[in-house]
Amino acid sequence: MTASEFLARWRVRLGYLLAIAVLFLARPTPTAITIGAALGLIGLAIRAYAAGYLHKQAVLSTTGPYAYTRNPLYFGSSFLALGAAVATRSWLAAALILVYFTVVYSFVMRREESELQQQHGAFFAAYAAVVPPFFPKFGVKAKMTREGPQFSWAQYQKNHEYQATIGFALLLVALLVIWRLRLS
Repeated sequence: MTASEFLARWRVRLGYLLAIAVLFLARPTPTAITIGAALGLIGLAIRAYAAGYLHKQAVLSTTGPYAYTRNPLYFGSSFLALGAAVATRSWLAAALILVYFTVVYSFVMRREESELQQQHGAFFAAYAAVVPPFFPKFGVKAKMTREGPQFSWAQYQKNHEYQATIGFALLLVALLVIWRLRLS
């Protein structure tokens, strides 16, 4: 099993272990939690927008946010990671979160790109030549020759994107509990 395969399979489980360490290191305050929550809401909005366009394994999504970045879900996740890092108010916890995100998702994105290249061939290559892998390019919208899917709330639900919202909310609640316990 390659590192990419391992991280693709185990990234969520490893994230749970990371969460335990991060919560142990956290020194949250209401202000830090509020700023972190605001950043996280931006990430959740980006992820929700992207999930409504994503038809996993069925079609190459090139419309909506996928016209600006090949990985809008992970771009949104970067805001979630940054929000969590800020909310913890701990340099060590923030470093763990940001290193985990950078390492895991760089491997995962490369693996997924390879799979998309195999599945969609020249069409993916043409798309990848125009649309950046991570940071959105807003100046030029990708104009692909075939139409892609449009946003759908049903697709958002099918992709279980609400789980990201639940997870982030639970993190914020845990940080509030830690803050209250530290006051005692």
